[in-house]
Amino acid sequence: MEPDSTVLVTGATGFIGTRLVEVLIQRGHKVRALSRGAVPKPPPGFDAPGGGPLADPRVELVRGDITDAAALARAARGCRYVFHLAAYAKNWAPRRETYFELNVGGMHNVFDAAVAAGAERIVWTSSIVTLGPTRPGEIGDESTPRITERCLTTYEESKLRAEREALRRVEQDLPVVIVNPTRVFGPGHLTEGNALARLIDDYDRGRVPVLLNRGANVGNYVLVDDVAEGHVLAMERGRIGQRYILGGDNATLAEFFRTIDRVSGRRHFQIPVLGFSPLAFAWLQEKRAEWFGVHPRITPGWVRTFLVDWAYTSEKARRELGYQPTPLAESVRRTYAWLVRLRERQGTGVAPSS
Repeated sequence: MEPDSTVLVTGATGFIGTRLVEVLIQRGHKVRALSRGAVPKPPPGFDAPGGGPLADPRVELVRGDITDAAALARAARGCRYVFHLAAYAKNWAPRRETYFELNVGGMHNVFDAAVAAGAERIVWTSSIVTLGPTRPGEIGDESTPRITERCLTTYEESKLRAEREALRRVEQDLPVVIVNPTRVFGPGHLTEGNALARLIDDYDRGRVPVLLNRGANVGNYVLVDDVAEGHVLAMERGRIGQRYILGGDNATLAEFFRTIDRVSGRRHFQIPVLGFSPLAFAWLQEKRAEWFGVHPRITPGWVRTFLVDWAYTSEKARRELGYQPTPLAESVRRTYAWLVRLRERQGTGVAPSS
């Protein structure tokens, strides 16, 4: 990326997007941020001084969203590089079609605006879920075929469709590089997009001592700072049409909880359970959402997602991009220190609710 370039970031107000904007302005770029509001409201848990990176004079806010072609055209005008992070990633939507309208249709809208503006390169944020779960004891990479075409959530289904369509557009000379973050967490936002930070906070306070499937299933955990840096590296060094996993360490849920124990300096109460009880609870949460419109804490599809393994390596990103993820213990330590700081700031002993 050339110094002092103008860069468009969709999803700039989100968990990863805000950190990416910060990295870009630190490197001397001007950022055009697509925002549904003229002045984005700081999300719960956000404690950056001076309003954070979105208040920086090098950031220009363009009002609109990824369904608005005119707003996208204004936002993309004059931008050499485009980062497309905006997506619908909540665990539930009143309408199933919302996932596809935003995650597939919105992606095409951004791509069309970028091409019309003459952007040299696009980095699109996919997800590890497009690669699918892994078999027990195996570690996957970008070339590992999905072991099942069945998707566990509508979000996964929409992102898988979007990724396949993005790769087809590469054949039409679209200059896009794809990144696939794993389970992202860390300081920044205390919202649904940073659900693992909320889990750390709840577990530390004894509110979520449940170990699904006795904590045996493996996930890949990555610090948000590393994912933001990985996006920039993908823009600078990634090969067009390639996917890059932006992950960290593989660990079982039990190992993740033990890491919290070590970082906090105390052992927490745990209840190992099999899948039936959490699935029943999630089913009731989903039904309540359907009947009363109350957003669920969890859905059956996301419980099933945590009942299979997602063990992956970021070796390709290390080798081709120079990506260097932070070890899990250090990532948890930084997140825990931030949560403690939020509790002290609130003066309640608890982190603020989303």
